[in-house]
Amino acid sequence: MRKIPDKNIMLFKSCLVSGEYPGVESSTKYLFDKLEIEYIVDDRQSCCTGLGHYSDVFDQFSTTVIGGRNFYIAKKTSHTNIAMMCSTCYAIHKKVAKLLNERDEIRDKVNDIYEETGFSEMKYVSGSIDSSRNIFHVVELLFNKKDKIAKNVKIDLSKFRIATHHACHYCKVQYEDTIEGFRDPKILDELINSCGLETVPWYDHKIATCGAGFRQRFVNRDLSLKVTTDKLLSLKDEKIDILVHMCPNCQMQFDRYQNFIGADLNIDFNIFHLNIVQLIAFIMGGDPYKVIGIQTHTVPIEPLIEKVKEISSKKKELSSKIEEISSK
Repeated sequence: MRKIPDKNIMLFKSCLVSGEYPGVESSTKYLFDKLEIEYIVDDRQSCCTGLGHYSDVFDQFSTTVIGGRNFYIAKKTSHTNIAMMCSTCYAIHKKVAKLLNERDEIRDKVNDIYEETGFSEMKYVSGSIDSSRNIFHVVELLFNKKDKIAKNVKIDLSKFRIATHHACHYCKVQYEDTIEGFRDPKILDELINSCGLETVPWYDHKIATCGAGFRQRFVNRDLSLKVTTDKLLSLKDEKIDILVHMCPNCQMQFDRYQNFIGADLNIDFNIFHLNIVQLIAFIMGGDPYKVIGIQTHTVPIEPLIEKVKEISSKKKELSSKIEEISSK
């Protein structure tokens, strides 16, 4: 297993996280602070180009130039361990690092661009950012702290059926570095298990994509939603209450379209969608609005919170009765 750091972290901001689910970022910071993971956020960073890159707007060379600039910022701040909240940011920067380290002709062209535009200080030196040793998904840093997470559990979600959706850009692009497998991925399941909760370990369509495919949700909308629908139906068959994500694009595809698909099929899916950092932050006592940011979700999370309160109230009531009987 790769060595997972807990310091000198640059937390890489994601356009989809910031624009769609800012609670993912606030939850990540909440957890990093609680788990004593040292990090910075630098507003000088650039977007990874993911949405444009996979829609053929940004070619690989342009993406590599921008990625190299992000590496320069990480090096300048002495925070060369870059943690991604988005699986696409993760996959793109790992590829950029490999190209800059392994392809001399590409690195030379990138450095020429920096020099020609007056930014010669950004020139990339081979090996300064390693794809495996310096670029991580946030979930990997949390996996490294799962024992500490287990000691800080405050909310019991054991009454809910939980399933996981592992992002394709984590498991299927740079799969040689994945933790806990990629054919039958388990890193999210293991993290959730560390909170004292069980997950449905396998279900039909577990390793299928979310269906978004970046531009596919726009140019092949019917096909895109068919993939999403198949997975939602499988989750419905398993009576899943909570689907846990690790990528904002996947979360957006399910959360934003679940009600639309349900109305079209005349089905109430009743599935809550949370990023893994939102789930753990909630379990560790994070405020639903200020930390987890549930107000940005399309499928309301409030009913889940009310159910949790109701279960907690009943447990306290039962515990009180047992204590009263025991004292007699």
